[in-house]
Amino acid sequence: MTKKRALISVSNKEGLIPFVQALVDHQVEIISTGGTKKLIEDAGLPVLSVSDVTGFPEILDGRVKTLHPAIHGGLLAVRGKAEHMDAIREQSIGTIDFVVVNLYPFKETITKPDVTYEDAIENIDIGGPSMLRSAAKNHQSVTVICDPADYSKVLESLNDEAEVPFEIKQQLAAKVFRHTAAYDALIADYFTKEAGVVYPEKLTITYEKKQDLRYGENPHQKAAFYSAPIKNNSTIAVAHQLHGKALSYNNIKDADAALGIVKEYDEPAVVAVKHMNPCGIGVGETVKAAYEKAYEADPVSIFGGIVAANREIDGETAGLLSQIFLEIIIAPSFTEEAMDILTQKKNIRLLTVDLNDDKQAVPQYTSVGGGLLVQDTDVKGLDDVELQVVTDRKPTEKELKDLSFAWKAVKHVKSNAIVLAKDDKTIGIGAGQMNRVGAAKIAIEQAGENGKGSVMASDAFFPMNDTVEEAAKAGVTAIIQPGGSIRDQESIDKANEYNIAMVFTGMRHFKH
Repeated sequence: MTKKRALISVSNKEGLIPFVQALVDHQVEIISTGGTKKLIEDAGLPVLSVSDVTGFPEILDGRVKTLHPAIHGGLLAVRGKAEHMDAIREQSIGTIDFVVVNLYPFKETITKPDVTYEDAIENIDIGGPSMLRSAAKNHQSVTVICDPADYSKVLESLNDEAEVPFEIKQQLAAKVFRHTAAYDALIADYFTKEAGVVYPEKLTITYEKKQDLRYGENPHQKAAFYSAPIKNNSTIAVAHQLHGKALSYNNIKDADAALGIVKEYDEPAVVAVKHMNPCGIGVGETVKAAYEKAYEADPVSIFGGIVAANREIDGETAGLLSQIFLEIIIAPSFTEEAMDILTQKKNIRLLTVDLNDDKQAVPQYTSVGGGLLVQDTDVKGLDDVELQVVTDRKPTEKELKDLSFAWKAVKHVKSNAIVLAKDDKTIGIGAGQMNRVGAAKIAIEQAGENGKGSVMASDAFFPMNDTVEEAAKAGVTAIIQPGGSIRDQESIDKANEYNIAMVFTGMRHFKH
């Protein structure tokens, strides 16, 4: 029987030596390069250099060492095809039965704050993916490993003749193609951005599994949670769970929505979310005061909801939070006292997230039947527009403050969206309606008598003046909306009729 050979070249050397020792114990000959070869030698294990096999030295600073027929012929030869075996025998090429390779750390390189273009290029692996793909293509005969986590799987399945079952080889080969595809996707994304291309003709993106989920939106739907390979610390994908049950599909979506809203506010803010919509938002001098306002905004809907804060949760605030049933509480941190109080509830999820977000307009992906919609995230705010007062009366300073607060809120409410706000809190939210006046009526009904002296924000323009009429009946004193309707003047005239101040932003915030 021909002696089996393994080609090993890894950047991640975790767990390598015990694995190599096991191969040697099975009479497998080891071939290696560079630092991997030295590690194996230092462990006292026999190893050949790639140059010994190819008869050719490493050149171009190591860029060319395994790209050679003596390597790829040994990987790609189909063992059951006589002409293949005759061809490699004629060229004195031996078969290679195991490939253990992981790739240059491209992702780790480009995430360094001081990375240069040249550093990125030098960390693009060429030989590694070539060996992995060759071995994976010929997986009927070659066992290929790209992840140290699979060492144990291979060793457990290895028989006395150093053979691995086909099913394991097939699984490992599939993993290799996923691995190299993800690696190339990162490289493609890096160069696409460097070249200034915004929407390329081919879109290749990659994500890494974070966790399996019990189910999706409903129990009959399977689901999993994937995170971007290059982390943004202010996202739900990087949140650290301190306590409670595993997150569900709906928990994750709601928590993501809550984070997006609470990051809008610089002052201490608390947001309560149900079914992807805010049910209460409050800001105050302290996180406790902000929570009290968010709770007062809708003490019914907050029950069973998700609460996000942009300041540390202290003991006083935790005491209030513990009085109702909540699914999740998200904050930058929790004091020890707050943890003592909240962890008495076994199932509540407590998450910490770094909220220092630079608000970049990163791509946002939405799947549709047979395709994918891609857009920049909506990170624009009032600092990016020039407000235009279109009515005879200008808003007061207090009204302007409330209008700013309400505008940040309505941006995150499902369209058609109307928000009523007063004294740094929402008092009425109308979400996801088929017409704008319907959304206004819901918000006004929720506000009740508290609507007197409030302000109104609309995510898009008023197609007619009926929404202004409803606002006036409710006692709204100022309105902020994008403007842009061919019937804007009718809404302006109606606002003037009721002495309502109206401000146009020129920017729409649809959220479908």
